[in-house]
Amino acid sequence: MTTPRPQGGLSVERMCTLAGVSRAGYYRHLQASAPRQEETCVRDAIQRVALANRFSYGYRRITWQLRREGLVVNHKRVLRLMGEDNLLCLRKRPFVPVTTASRHGWQVVPHLARGLVVSSLDQLWVADITYVRLREEFVYLAVVLDAFSRRVIGWALDDHLEASLAVEALTKALEARRPQPGSLIHHSDRGVQYACAEYAAVLAQHDIQASMSRVGNPYDNAKAESFMKTLKQEEVDGRDYRDIDEARRQIGAFIEQVYNRQRLHSALGYRSPMEFEANLPPHGVAAQQPRAA
Repeated sequence: MTTPRPQGGLSVERMCTLAGVSRAGYYRHLQASAPRQEETCVRDAIQRVALANRFSYGYRRITWQLRREGLVVNHKRVLRLMGEDNLLCLRKRPFVPVTTASRHGWQVVPHLARGLVVSSLDQLWVADITYVRLREEFVYLAVVLDAFSRRVIGWALDDHLEASLAVEALTKALEARRPQPGSLIHHSDRGVQYACAEYAAVLAQHDIQASMSRVGNPYDNAKAESFMKTLKQEEVDGRDYRDIDEARRQIGAFIEQVYNRQRLHSALGYRSPMEFEANLPPHGVAAQQPRAA
């Protein structure tokens, strides 16, 4: 059963007349979209429970948690949805020394950002990807931040999780900042989008050192995780995006106008990222090299 959406002062009959469609056609469309909206609600609940219990909850445990919350689901459906969203837990395997780094473009990347103290812009960039729920589907947001000013310098939003999504965000960051070759470290988690050959080639082309978090440790990428939490709490959770175009407009406006220009950060002396960057010394912005703590 679907719940009628508020229509303001217009009746359904009046709106159908203005739109040039029949009332029967409107209700057929409403009934057809109800199953997609219900599945979107279930997938959103699965994403929330899975991300809150990383590396510990399997599909059976998540099924029981959803039932405790009042959702009517079975474990087969939860397993299917978790598989489609790449949320299934990975079993630990015995250690086997790596003898080649050529398989599927994967490479072993050290954690260079651990204990690093940045002193200016374009010394350390951090990157991450998150999901955004629409009415009937999910889309994915990739961001790149400058770790010194917390400013989002590149972002991309699309309906897939391919490497091109992360590459687009990185390309925008490179076009906006044009860092000096050999002076920048790029840090991310160990997602396939960042470990693939396509992404590594862009970093190598601009002489940027790659750094990745330790396995199963989200705190290694805390600055990017903190931004994603802020985005969800202050923008995404309070919205009902109609489609990907609306999501791109609203999220883009939040990033560019609110987060970068207006939102005060305690780590920046209660200034916005752009205000913080504007008050930096003109000759010391990128002159120093980061040092270990």
